[in-house]
Amino acid sequence: MNVIRAIQLYIEKMITDAGPGMKMLMMDRETISVVSMAFAQSEMLQKEVFLFERIDTTRSNERLKYLKCIVFIRPTRDNVLRLQRELRSPKFGSYFINFSNIIPRTDIKSLAESDESESVREVKEIYADYLPVNPNLFSLHIPSCLHALNWNPDALDRATQGLVSVLLSFKFRPAIRFRAGSTAAQTLAKKVHETINKETALFSFRPPEDGAAPPLLLILDRRDDPITPLLNQWTYQAMVHELLTITKQRVDLSGVSGVPKDLKEVVLSTEQDEFYAKNLYANFGEIATTIKVLMDEFQRKANDQRKIESIADMKNFVETYPQFRKMSGTVTKHLVLISELSVQVGRQQLFEVSELEQEIACRADHSTQLQRVKRLVADGKTTTAWNALRLVLLYAMRYERHANCDTSGLLKLLQDRGGKAHIVPRMLEYISPVARQELFNTVKITDAVKLTRNLIKELKGVENVYAQHECVLKGTLEEVIKGRPLDAQYPIMGNELPFRRPPAEVIVFMIGGTTYEESLAVHRYNQEGHRIVLGGTTIHNSESFIEEVLAATTGVPFKHSRSLQQFHQPVAGTA
Repeated sequence: MNVIRAIQLYIEKMITDAGPGMKMLMMDRETISVVSMAFAQSEMLQKEVFLFERIDTTRSNERLKYLKCIVFIRPTRDNVLRLQRELRSPKFGSYFINFSNIIPRTDIKSLAESDESESVREVKEIYADYLPVNPNLFSLHIPSCLHALNWNPDALDRATQGLVSVLLSFKFRPAIRFRAGSTAAQTLAKKVHETINKETALFSFRPPEDGAAPPLLLILDRRDDPITPLLNQWTYQAMVHELLTITKQRVDLSGVSGVPKDLKEVVLSTEQDEFYAKNLYANFGEIATTIKVLMDEFQRKANDQRKIESIADMKNFVETYPQFRKMSGTVTKHLVLISELSVQVGRQQLFEVSELEQEIACRADHSTQLQRVKRLVADGKTTTAWNALRLVLLYAMRYERHANCDTSGLLKLLQDRGGKAHIVPRMLEYISPVARQELFNTVKITDAVKLTRNLIKELKGVENVYAQHECVLKGTLEEVIKGRPLDAQYPIMGNELPFRRPPAEVIVFMIGGTTYEESLAVHRYNQEGHRIVLGGTTIHNSESFIEEVLAATTGVPFKHSRSLQQFHQPVAGTA
């Protein structure tokens, strides 16, 4: 079960079926992201795809009859209308049309009627209607899916289509379970179940042999675990997303001081970057150490005896050796990333903030934690307004019903320093009733005294920090793979009889967005031999999650790029 490989196979077949010769690829706003996340442009050129166009933007009217046109678009009504216009006045010699999901027969008929010149050679459905992020992780890139804590109708349709596409790409007719008490999860489960029953011919896969359990589609709700997206992360991919933001495998570094022109935007792809693929789940200190080992090796070759002790020394070394930079562009890219991460960790005092976050999430100690939160929230010189807000959110959820809860006092401190105090009651509205009863009883408790700080001795200034917190998904998967009864917490959709054996394959889908911490939990289970894929309406860091919460509770789209950016820096002159 590899979502990237599944997408690659579809795209390779799409190109191969068009035959030899020069080809162009016509896509839409969403399918262009699917292709770019599966293949580099150089790889497409090797497959004789020399031109790329968007069907949904202004295009040239130049006729290129010597080119074959491979069309890869979503089966939306707008795209069908655009394609009809194209076929009435074709620019290319022949068309090979591929829809990324199920398309109604009525739309096929209308396309046939528009193809008066008989330019279309074939029309196919290929089930590549989702973004492949990691081998075990996919996203539908729906930034916010709820309105007044119920499904936005367009988002519900898109989520249904995306999940159906994932199931068809793996040839699964699954048992569908959903989180009890979540109306959103039950609604999506019902929509997917109805689509499977309607498209019986597409889902007529061979059933499991010897009474084995069918694949499982498990639909969960972000509202049951609002803690995980709020915590600082310390594994590489998750940390880059939290502090720099990964958008469709790209990281914008244009605002980072001193970054070379060719690194203003960098691509982080497990398919195109071997270093990234190997170190995806490594912690902060391990990444720095790995880069240092590579640089030590080059130093020996260059007969340079200078001592490298810190990230700053490594950066200076690279700038001194253009040859090294040319040979090791990938390492240079990651050195720039980890240098900026190190700057952010120091500037935002993230070691102290993260330690307190972990304690609040995993251990009940109201009096001590309240005093520490008050001190950090009031300290505008070292604690950013954003980190202060996250600490208050965690405290408010943990101690909402505590007799001495002082959320109101913390809100006043936030307001005094211009923080977004209005977000806190929205978060308390967002958290589900199930989470209120179970969340802080299910996380594992670790005494703060036993927290370990493993210093990377060879590299000054980098620490391997704590990860006490375990996401709720980890415990859920434990129940699934051990074959424990799930009917009470995760009812089965339809009339299927529940299987008591654990499923061999599991697809987990998180309504309201998943996280890279949860992807790490899935990765660790897969290392043990399980076959699990995780997906979500989007992939969150703390900012995008709070945007999701505000959109879900107020119904008003909320963009941190305009409203929250300033809250990520300490007070002027204190960085």
